[in-house]
Amino acid sequence: MPEWWENEFLQVKNNKLYLEGIPAEEIARQEGTPLYVYSLPQIKRKYQELVEALSPLKPLTYHIHYALKANANQPLLETLLSCGVGIDAVSPGEVKKALEVGFPAEKIFFTGTSLSSEDLRFALSIPGLYLILDAVELLPQLKALTREISSDLPLKLGFRWNPGIGQGFNAKVITAGASSTEGIPIKFGIDPHRLEEAWKQAISLGFQPSGLHQHLGSGWTGSDFPVISQAVERLVRTAQRLEEKWGPLEFLDFGGGFAPRYQADQSLFPLRDYALTIKNKIQQSGLKSKLLIFEPGKFLVAEAGLLLVKVEYIKSSFGHLFACVNAGTFNSLPRPAIYPEARHKVVNASCVHSSQPVTLTIAGNLCETGDVFAWGVKLPLPQPGDILAILHAGAYGESMASTFNLRSRPRAFYLT
Repeated sequence: MPEWWENEFLQVKNNKLYLEGIPAEEIARQEGTPLYVYSLPQIKRKYQELVEALSPLKPLTYHIHYALKANANQPLLETLLSCGVGIDAVSPGEVKKALEVGFPAEKIFFTGTSLSSEDLRFALSIPGLYLILDAVELLPQLKALTREISSDLPLKLGFRWNPGIGQGFNAKVITAGASSTEGIPIKFGIDPHRLEEAWKQAISLGFQPSGLHQHLGSGWTGSDFPVISQAVERLVRTAQRLEEKWGPLEFLDFGGGFAPRYQADQSLFPLRDYALTIKNKIQQSGLKSKLLIFEPGKFLVAEAGLLLVKVEYIKSSFGHLFACVNAGTFNSLPRPAIYPEARHKVVNASCVHSSQPVTLTIAGNLCETGDVFAWGVKLPLPQPGDILAILHAGAYGESMASTFNLRSRPRAFYLT
């Protein structure tokens, strides 16, 4: 019986983990550890899976814009470019990276927050780029810069609003609503009571807003669907009101948020139901918006990457058993150290199954108590030199990694 995580990329043969048909131990031996291993074919498979899940939207037109912050690794971006996706970028650096890889400016949405005058100046220097503002207060500054650079400079402008409700797997990744579940004020988006003010002010300054954007949070599962559906209704209703006053919108951007499967008992977000909900709401409203945008990050790349680490020794202390490995979370895969809910499946690539598994904490090599990749996990007892695979690490691993303790970041290896 295959494991829930097995697929064309990850398979168990002879009790060993294979990656696109190659033993993980062999890759680790040849390339060294810690090592990120990425499957470029798996990215294409996830893209096709998403396209199929969103097919109920037809005959409405939609584009997928990859959230580049999830992973800016160049071969991954080149693979996504070949799939035909656009880009959601949140900084000038991300915009530059997307352009360098070959993404056309017309398919890049710049959706940064707390933008500086330098950020705005940069956005204005890229013809065709879509600039999505999340603050009314930026409009006068933007106008002053357009006068300074060129009075007739074309600008594709949209607004990111805050629909008043958000949803995410952790308080720190909820990006809409008044406050997070920990009481942190949400910095993103325009207050719904100020959205029409933003539209009027933009038009009075000579701009023509072309679309509306929202982002609710990250890591949606099946239980999040009722809240997400409510937010869909709010976005469509608001867009309808804007169209009645100022004419058809060019696009509606629903953001991203749907999670890949990280654990066996995780309920998946119902993407087909989501697509049908959006389609029905738009058709009932009579909206004239020409294009729908979705901005997945994790969904496309998380399952296409994993981290290989080597077990240095097994340690026993106060009744706890630790597999001490040659990598640290903050240097390679920070998610488990930052978000307690971020539980990545760990597999002993050298011995996947055992009749007598033990309960382990996978301990990193950093001077930080939170530096553990997983805890309370049951695995065959590793031996020094065994290779552990930390699965579904293709998103927010490399992109968040640091050189804390002056430890190096992992290298990357690509399967084609």
